[in-house]
Amino acid sequence: MDIFTIDEPPAFPPLLRGEEAGAGIDPFAKAVSAAITGTDAGLVVYNIEPHMIRAAVVLAPEAPLQDAMAMVFAGALGFGDALGALAPPEVGVHMDWPGGLRVNGARCGQIRAAAPAGEAEQEPDWLVIGLEVPVFPVGDTVEPGESPDNTTLTEEGCGEVSPSRLVEGWARHMLVWINRWLEDGIAPLHADWRARAFNLGEDIQLELDGDSYTGTFVGLDDRGGMLLRRDDETTLLPLTRMLEK
Repeated sequence: MDIFTIDEPPAFPPLLRGEEAGAGIDPFAKAVSAAITGTDAGLVVYNIEPHMIRAAVVLAPEAPLQDAMAMVFAGALGFGDALGALAPPEVGVHMDWPGGLRVNGARCGQIRAAAPAGEAEQEPDWLVIGLEVPVFPVGDTVEPGESPDNTTLTEEGCGEVSPSRLVEGWARHMLVWINRWLEDGIAPLHADWRARAFNLGEDIQLELDGDSYTGTFVGLDDRGGMLLRRDDETTLLPLTRMLEK
């Protein structure tokens, strides 16, 4: 197995500033706490551990929350672009709705989101988008093929990828997608996410905000919500349903 080396800290573009969370501290929780206390947008909190890469960025979108949730797609696409630039060319990245990440078809981390309580039509004071990606398997040894729908970066041939470069690449590529959203709206993010969707058009089972859903994933609405068809009825699941409380 390749050795996933922890190297120098990530370097971020001028609009972003990095802060290491500290050993054992969840960067997502720390970013949410910083946002609540009024930190400026652009803070990236990260924690690179041998088994897991975690990072979170504080944003202040000047748009209603239901529109600003496009940042979830920006985070997912940013990860896909970052890993695509660093990993071997045969490594493929796809997305599960709302925030699941897949590498070579198997689940490999997620995008998280949190915002202050309020109506979806209101502009939030802040929005935190988080990234979690497993590096090495943990716990009891799993035999190959025993858990085919879950994987880690090293198991998919990405052991030589620098974790610091992956974190900074995620933040940089995410920023590119955010700028596209500011200029062109959600349409380009919508199109690129659909092109990388893992189970679009398929029958799925989904756990969301404590509820279970089954049906055919037939598409996205104009704000990135899932359109789920069961029998003759189509249900809309807004992206805001993934927000952590």
